[in-house]
Amino acid sequence: MRTGAGSLACVGLGMMLGAHLGPRARSYIEQADVVFVAVSDSIVELWVKEMHPDVRSLQPYYGKGKSRHDTYREMVEAMLREVRSGRKVCGVFYGHPGVFALVPHRAVGQARSEGFDAHMEPGVSAEDCLYADLGIDPGTFGCQHFEASQFMFYRRRLDPSAYLVLWQVGVAGDRSIRRFSTGAEHRQLLVELLLEDYPEDHEVILYEAATLPVSEARMERIPLSRLVDAELHLQTTMVVPPARPMERNNEMLARIAEIDARDHVEST
Repeated sequence: MRTGAGSLACVGLGMMLGAHLGPRARSYIEQADVVFVAVSDSIVELWVKEMHPDVRSLQPYYGKGKSRHDTYREMVEAMLREVRSGRKVCGVFYGHPGVFALVPHRAVGQARSEGFDAHMEPGVSAEDCLYADLGIDPGTFGCQHFEASQFMFYRRRLDPSAYLVLWQVGVAGDRSIRRFSTGAEHRQLLVELLLEDYPEDHEVILYEAATLPVSEARMERIPLSRLVDAELHLQTTMVVPPARPMERNNEMLARIAEIDARDHVEST
């Protein structure tokens, strides 16, 4: 690493204002020379500004009809410009800075490639809140996680005996990387894809984590067939519970039993 040069730390605020910020993340914010914040909620931005005198919003880089690829590239460059000038930079992001957040990954990777010290500090993500709010243990049946559009664009091996979690379902099918929502026709294609493995009356859950102490998480249960007309936002996640029981792998169990029996004999 470059001696005496600038540095970058990307930290997560967690999902709920004031409740999820860890002490290490707070320390990075308070000790930075400049703080960049990427949150869409003005209340959260004002809260971060109480922790540091030089907080700069990354939200103005978004624009109607503007490719998010261009937005993300400009955000990364804004932070790296300050790092290259020798300053300690902290990037602040909702949730976990490495979960559905391209900018922190790209910024940390770019800083390291240029020889700067760069660190990502984890935070409480929407996934963490989802498990707690919905009472799901991913170890019970297993979980499959896909970004909704990626799930549509590529052939994926789906296991209906496990939970299916589709992220950013509100922009499902968007190829432009310019939209903040897609319409009923795109959702219908997603429903048709899911109907290959699930019945149309299968219950799904539309989930949005609570972001303020006075708000509640959205946990709306609807039949899969009603997804087309459901109210969806950019932050909406769809959880599809298992539709069939797990199938025992008797051949594998028999082989394991043989090993266990042999180990038992050898130990006696």
